[in-house]
Amino acid sequence: MANQVRLHPSIYVLSLTAFAIGVAEFIVVGVLNSIASDFDISLDKAGSLVGLYALALAIGTPVVTLLLARFNKKSVLLALIAIFSLGNLISAIATSYELLLIGRLLTAVAHGSYFAIGATVAATLAGKGHESRAIALMFAGLTLAMVIGVPLGSFIGNFAGWQWPFVVVFVIAAISLVATAAMLPKPDILPPASLSKQLSALKNPNILAMMGVTSLGFGATFTAFTYITPIMTQISDFTEQTASMLLLIFGAATFIGNLAGGNAAARFGWHKTLLGVFIALALALSFLLFAMHQQWLMVATLFIWGMLAFAISPSLQAGMLSIAETYTPKAVGFTSALNISAFNLGIALGESAGGRLVSIGEIALTPAAGVVMVMLAIVPLYYLTVTNRKTT
Repeated sequence: MANQVRLHPSIYVLSLTAFAIGVAEFIVVGVLNSIASDFDISLDKAGSLVGLYALALAIGTPVVTLLLARFNKKSVLLALIAIFSLGNLISAIATSYELLLIGRLLTAVAHGSYFAIGATVAATLAGKGHESRAIALMFAGLTLAMVIGVPLGSFIGNFAGWQWPFVVVFVIAAISLVATAAMLPKPDILPPASLSKQLSALKNPNILAMMGVTSLGFGATFTAFTYITPIMTQISDFTEQTASMLLLIFGAATFIGNLAGGNAAARFGWHKTLLGVFIALALALSFLLFAMHQQWLMVATLFIWGMLAFAISPSLQAGMLSIAETYTPKAVGFTSALNISAFNLGIALGESAGGRLVSIGEIALTPAAGVVMVMLAIVPLYYLTVTNRKTT
């Protein structure tokens, strides 16, 4: 106990903003039916609000991170929170699909860069030897959003109107903006590595392979999860209110899975952990094809699926960090942004694959697309296992 260092209080503010960001990203999943009905659009078009958000984040994060590298990080974080707040305000007052999409895209631009830059700020504030603890605390806000924020926001959205969760997120972001301005110290501006050294990460086959593992493995869940509310209401025959509350089960499972996945990666190495969880996730998604037709099976499968879906996150992060330190040590920050892009490119790929099935009336087959994606992720993982045995 004597050796435990108290973390800087502003790291908790970073975590609060991460909570708001997590709710904003995934809340659409819980109110998908309401949005589609309100704007008189198809479910697959409404689902594109998830995929396009992730795609904008995947493309914009590395670019924005590079452009902002020379500026004071506190000023940058304040600007990103302000943009995030504006995006959610636009989403809350949107009267058309197009305006809602604009709000979502603004939010996405701020989202990825905030995490890429905020993680480095949290590590700096924590000091030598405590960086991982600080980053874990910051990202706990994102996980907590899945456990509490998204299910509660979905319940509110389906009860009072889909706009209200965005209003709540706007208020939380506004509070975070004030708290960040008041509490976050102004760090020194460190000279970034040259642009050519940072961009060299994009030429490294190991970095690209790891991005492939992240995109395919993490994105596999979103072929079905994007449409989980209509699946539960149309196929499992739950009410929308019950479906919203069942998202709490999924969210709690993601929290448990994230912790368990981190312990497994520390014990067995990220290569072996990913391989084992990928195989288990493929089996869970396969079982989901049958479980969605029985309510009690659906509830149990949601929990198992949620655990496995987010158990891979620590290993994916550890894998990218390990590879970056080995092959591109001058561009670790940029590869952190690339990893965030890979996560969200996977979400976009998963939503797109699931959306194609939904558009032809085959929503019940969306888990099958996830099985294909997660099995494909094993291919670049095998390449990395063979060529990087020293980084396990």
